[in-house]
Amino acid sequence: MLTEIKFHGRGGQGAVTSAEMLALAAIGEGKYAQGFPTFGPERRGAPVMSFVRIDDEAPIRTRAEILRADVVVVMDFTLLRAINAAGGVKKGGIIIVNTKRSARELHEGFGLPLPLATVDASTIALKFLGVNIVNTTMLGSILKVRPLVDIESLEDPLKHRFADKWEKNYLAAKKAYEETLITVELSAEPAGIK
Repeated sequence: MLTEIKFHGRGGQGAVTSAEMLALAAIGEGKYAQGFPTFGPERRGAPVMSFVRIDDEAPIRTRAEILRADVVVVMDFTLLRAINAAGGVKKGGIIIVNTKRSARELHEGFGLPLPLATVDASTIALKFLGVNIVNTTMLGSILKVRPLVDIESLEDPLKHRFADKWEKNYLAAKKAYEETLITVELSAEPAGIK
């Protein structure tokens, strides 16, 4: 089954790296995958997008930009003022937001549909990596809401990309996996490990 993921980030946050790491982890498990960015006049801090397609059954033939995704990842909460995250998610899909805000605040303030996943990836990245770059941290959240690959499958791509810093990135992803809250109904408590 084909799963499509869209990352919204800012230049320098690692949205392109996230797509690459997730695609490589899927390929490492014998699945079909592609990860690619959009290119334009991006600069550090400017909004950027990247995309991932994963299919465990068949090769992926399409190379087009993903307009409506199964998972929309918002790596920087402030982007919600500039993008239409709700318009980019398929029916039955989910949006993951890096934020300290509650799902209720995001639903009421930005019209984000439920289910909705939240994680304070910035705090996790600062703790484990010493910088507010949430690319690998958000991978843990993605795998919490859609178990596309085993989280352990991130190890090899992270080792290849980050060499001696791979373990810190892996631990940040695992922490985000544990702390991601999935809210299905606003009256219900979020699902997830607190």
